[in-house]
Amino acid sequence: MTEDQRPDEAAQDEAAQSRRARFGKLPDRIRPEDTFVETPATPPDPGRDTFNPDEWLIRNVG
Repeated sequence: MTEDQRPDEAAQDEAAQSRRARFGKLPDRIRPEDTFVETPATPPDPGRDTFNPDEWLIRNVG
């Protein structure tokens, strides 16, 4: 602390220095290729994806 600084100014300077040390640098850059994960597509399930044209009759009239 110099003679012309008051104790609260010295504390503010120390706080500013600690903020610059902690937040003064941006984080490392992330490549766009690293922002997603590729997973293989699953084959369609024929038992699940079949269409029954009479299903609405079974559900609604049945």
